[in-house]
Amino acid sequence: MRKFLVVLDDSRECLNAMRFAAMRAAHTGGGVCVLSVIPPDEFNHWIGVGEVMREEARERIHAHFEVFAKWMRDRQGVDPELVIREGDPVQQIIEHIGEDPEIGVVVLGAGTDKKGPGPLVTHMSRSAGSLPVPITIVPGDLSKEKLEAIT
Repeated sequence: MRKFLVVLDDSRECLNAMRFAAMRAAHTGGGVCVLSVIPPDEFNHWIGVGEVMREEARERIHAHFEVFAKWMRDRQGVDPELVIREGDPVQQIIEHIGEDPEIGVVVLGAGTDKKGPGPLVTHMSRSAGSLPVPITIVPGDLSKEKLEAIT
């Protein structure tokens, strides 16, 4: 089964990327893999404090994932999987694509502010030529209706 890999993070544009991935998966008989990456700089504290922070980050990710997963199951009939990795987000996305042969498309949300589409979109776009799968960049300000129309 072809899976849409979508990144779960704290950005506002993440919502549209999740919606797009779920709708495309529902319309094409695919699946959704939700990847969340915990950056290493969050844990550069004492070992005990770092472990507590790591666990809190995982709990926060699971809580966010469950909100999206419920919507995907209830509204789109798609049962997403969650993958949590630690490290540099771009590197972890690329490594995960290499490890999961069912990943067929990477879906990223683009920011809408004047600073540009966001660091993840910028970095992944630079790597696009060497990736084994295409990248779909979803504008962060698309309406639900427009997303439904294009998926």
